[in-house]
Amino acid sequence: MNINDNFRQAFDALLEKYAELLIGDNSPEAAEKVRYWALFNHIHKTMPALTSHWNSVHPEQKTAVRELFEEIRDKGRLHREAGAQPTSNSESGKQSD
Repeated sequence: MNINDNFRQAFDALLEKYAELLIGDNSPEAAEKVRYWALFNHIHKTMPALTSHWNSVHPEQKTAVRELFEEIRDKGRLHREAGAQPTSNSESGKQSD
């Protein structure tokens, strides 16, 4: 497979949409955080011994990864909760007769 500019652009658009749906933010910074979160999460699920070793060799980065996971979790929770609320005041202000 050849990873060319068209592939990169399409994949970046996919990642931005994923970040938007996951945490409600598709900014470049948010997409980058989601990229690292998703990749580390996949590595941890498929090769836990590798991430365990990496964590022991890089304790400061282990803390950064934990903070990243907590940030993604919290933003995702807030995004889901916001989605459960009415989208406008007129809907929430309706009274039944």
